[in-house]
Amino acid sequence: MATDAVHPTPSLPRFPDGFLWGVSTSAHQIEGAADEREPSVWDVFEAEPGRIKDGSTAAVACDHVHRHREDVALLAGLGVDAYRFSVSWPRVRSAGGLDFYDRLVDDLCAAGVRPVPTLFHWDLPSALEEKGGWLERDTAARFADHVSTVADRLGDRVQKWITLNEPAEHTLFGHALGAHAPGRQLMFDALPAAHHQLLAHGLAVRALRAAGAGDIGIANSHGPTWPASREQPDLEAAAFYDLLLNRLFAEPVLLGEYPDGMGDLMPGDVAADLSVIAEPLDWYGVNYYSPTKVGAPQGTEIEFGGLTLPAELPFSVQDIEGVPVTDFGWPVVPDGLTELLTGFRDRYGDRLPPVVITENGCSYEGLDDQDRIAYLDGHVRALHKAIEAGVDVRGYFVWSLLDNFEWAEGYERRFGLVHVDYATQRRTPKASYGWFRDALRAQR
Repeated sequence: MATDAVHPTPSLPRFPDGFLWGVSTSAHQIEGAADEREPSVWDVFEAEPGRIKDGSTAAVACDHVHRHREDVALLAGLGVDAYRFSVSWPRVRSAGGLDFYDRLVDDLCAAGVRPVPTLFHWDLPSALEEKGGWLERDTAARFADHVSTVADRLGDRVQKWITLNEPAEHTLFGHALGAHAPGRQLMFDALPAAHHQLLAHGLAVRALRAAGAGDIGIANSHGPTWPASREQPDLEAAAFYDLLLNRLFAEPVLLGEYPDGMGDLMPGDVAADLSVIAEPLDWYGVNYYSPTKVGAPQGTEIEFGGLTLPAELPFSVQDIEGVPVTDFGWPVVPDGLTELLTGFRDRYGDRLPPVVITENGCSYEGLDDQDRIAYLDGHVRALHKAIEAGVDVRGYFVWSLLDNFEWAEGYERRFGLVHVDYATQRRTPKASYGWFRDALRAQR
């Protein structure tokens, strides 16, 4: 339960009235109850020796399916406006799976917390992966059916929707490099997975509109790309990285076109698909963690975000010197968020809808997590600078409510405002929970 400890009131700048404050999680990382649903690509991936660094699985995780009322109480104690969670596609396909989300949404509404479901957060049913997964166009159509099923059941209470989470990472780490599920190592042959996820997004928007839903967005991951120098090879490598990780996933959605001829590499009738992908959104979600410093390839393997990138990539990712790092080794650069948002505003102009920060957070150990407080404080201030600079930002979600299963890292990384003892499932709010609670009270 929420701590009653008193924290000094954070002296954060005042955000606009109606600004949405929330926290985020995802189904596979917290739900557990794996034996009560179909398997996903992550269940298969975790069963393969050596895939998860600590050898763990998400079969139990935070046992959120059985303990969700305790977690809703934590949300209520935190005082957030909204809770971003994901709907497990394998659970929805299983008997009684939607009943759980019915109960969760009812309990959130009763607690005065707005439910904000993400309809795909990487846990593709393994039965669909066996048929080709995101490399097959039909998966996008099956996703639209899934979205319709969820919207028909929950749409009377859910007012804000997210189609996909981070198709860039799911393409890169899951299909190009093989470091995440489904573990494919296709390098640039993974591009169909990007296209079919984007097509699935557009079809999902249409399915939600057909079900009478509004207030729809996507959660794309973005960060500034910093060239290692002003030398031409470094500038070209940084531009290519920015193309792959930022523009390739933003511009089909926002502009209805692929950048720099990338559409020629995509399967199917790309022009027709782009008219679906670019279905108008009510807002655009941004997951921000850090900038990336990029230079020309160095002919050696690269350590990046806990992963080893192959030497044959046409760029190298380099350390950003002179800034603190999280326990994950990620650089802490709050002003990168201001740079990113003002850069998007300048690049896309009136084609950029209102923005919501759908994820922002950090991995640190300990209950007295002053480093996390400093991280969040800095990023909230950087977000306010973007608003002052004229960017229309409507909300901010902290990643994450709970410590959880951190994908290929297993349980070795802790991103939560609430500590989870995985052996006992005891929840203990950290100092950052109290800080964020008091920050929200001060805003009101």
